[in-house]
Amino acid sequence: MLRLFVLVLVLANIGFYAWTQGMLDGVVGARPTGDREPERMAKQVNPDAVRVLPPVSAVAVTEAAPACLEAGPYTPAQIAAAEGVLQTVLPAGSWTTLKTETPPVWIVYMGKYPNREALQKKADELKRLKISFEEVRSPPELEDGLALGRYDSRPAAEKALNDVTQRGVRTARVATLSPAAVSHSLRVEHADASLQARLAGLRAEALLGKSFAACASKS
Repeated sequence: MLRLFVLVLVLANIGFYAWTQGMLDGVVGARPTGDREPERMAKQVNPDAVRVLPPVSAVAVTEAAPACLEAGPYTPAQIAAAEGVLQTVLPAGSWTTLKTETPPVWIVYMGKYPNREALQKKADELKRLKISFEEVRSPPELEDGLALGRYDSRPAAEKALNDVTQRGVRTARVATLSPAAVSHSLRVEHADASLQARLAGLRAEALLGKSFAACASKS
């Protein structure tokens, strides 16, 4: 029994030595060194056919994708001229004209004050009355004044004026911070690569100082 064990041990050692020397690669199918260079390179199929694409290829695909582009805003007096420019370079129906109406903003106003000292004195009085306010810096006719609140209608501003009057304010009035306004913009919803190139070629001067850029929002 001991002789058999010794014989098996000797045969195992001989087999292990033969495997480590690569003599049994075709028999056991497992190599002692694993897949390493240069053997791995030798197994490649047509390695010369592999190309590494430059990053610019991906960028070009992205830039060619349809995009929403917009130019503006234009006043009602300007929009016709801007549309006339587009008619010379784009096919009819390839763009739309959007109209945006901005409502007026009313404020309860105090001022305008002749200097910073007078403005600060009035601001201190409002603080003692615990009435919130903000400085008005535009438009020019209202700068160096104080606004005691902003409102989207004159009746709401008139009501606010009555409230602060009852709290001790005597020199406030209702004023228009910004009047109602109408503006227009030109939009190309799905500009392909050809349209994008044409729009990029338009000089800003031709579009009354505007140029096409990505749409701010798609309403």
